[in-house]
Amino acid sequence: MTATLDILQKLVGFDTVSARSNLGIVAYIEDFLRARGFAVTRVPDATGQKAGLFASIGPEGAGVMLSAHTDVVPVEGQAWTRDPFRLTDEGERVYGRGTTDMKGYLAAILSAADRAAQRPLKEPLKLAISYDEEVGCIGIAQMIDALESAIGLPRACIVGEPTEMHVATGHKGKAALRATCHGQAGHSALAPQFVNALHLATDFVTGLRGLQDWLIQHGARDEAYAFPHSTVHVGTLSGGRALNIVPDRAELYFEFRHLAADDPDRLRTRIEEIADTVCAPYRDRFAEARIEIEAGFSYPGIEMDEGAEVTKLAQALAQTNATTKVAFGTEAGYFDRLGIPTVVCGPGSMEGQGHKPDEYVTKAQLAACDAMMDRLIDSLC
Repeated sequence: MTATLDILQKLVGFDTVSARSNLGIVAYIEDFLRARGFAVTRVPDATGQKAGLFASIGPEGAGVMLSAHTDVVPVEGQAWTRDPFRLTDEGERVYGRGTTDMKGYLAAILSAADRAAQRPLKEPLKLAISYDEEVGCIGIAQMIDALESAIGLPRACIVGEPTEMHVATGHKGKAALRATCHGQAGHSALAPQFVNALHLATDFVTGLRGLQDWLIQHGARDEAYAFPHSTVHVGTLSGGRALNIVPDRAELYFEFRHLAADDPDRLRTRIEEIADTVCAPYRDRFAEARIEIEAGFSYPGIEMDEGAEVTKLAQALAQTNATTKVAFGTEAGYFDRLGIPTVVCGPGSMEGQGHKPDEYVTKAQLAACDAMMDRLIDSLC
């Protein structure tokens, strides 16, 4: 526990907000692992300002992989009462940005790496440490092709996002999109003779709300989720230059989060159909009235069977018979796509602490994670 807290203090001290470079923390982790005998592969991004790591220790073989990310969400605009980039120990809790999401888990796996290096492993312990998870799992998407050649595919993976040490077997996939609405500019005194791009946009939003209603009534359902259906959400809407000018352009960003049973390609087709339906009545006045849909980032969901070996393994390590599903997204789907059985289990509460000011994790949660790591190391020896 002391070792985990010491490591966590160092990790929190790195300002790894996603908009900034993470090379400082990567260098620290790489040196830490190499000093303990790990084989480490650094995977840089295209800019050279970000990097992730794949690492392994022990004999050849599949083994078990632990997955974490290094980046954290911003603190600007939040009412922190403590230094967010300095670990503050207040008895049962330790405060700092990332303590829950997810440097607490990262500290626990580095502490476990130190202990594993001193044990006679019969299977390898593998680590996947990424960047830019908080902005759409972008880092692991760029790293994933290097995994097999770097350390080989493991037989199981545990992604340590905060689940209060419950074993999560599923989460929804996500697609982020942008809609650009094209109308006509004109004098507002003659507004009815022009196509107002903001009207296209608001009609499109109404169509998306109708799609949400349809998903609630007729889409797939999974009662393990707080919202047991796929969801559609509009985050921003902007357009127009001045009150006396009819807007010729409006833009909105939106997303859908889908259950495994709802095909994201079919949802995208439905959205394109909504856009075309919205524009059709306006084309008698302006043939070029249109809404262009562009894909942003996306990540896959995951749906792991409760009877799968990885589920049973995680339950044994966490000493629980229960499973859950989480509302937020993780990198687990990328590993699952490679055929790596994957679940999510880590210390802290995403609902209670994730992305909030004065973020903290309890020492009890870190101790439970350390104990899980000890059981894992024992199982690999």
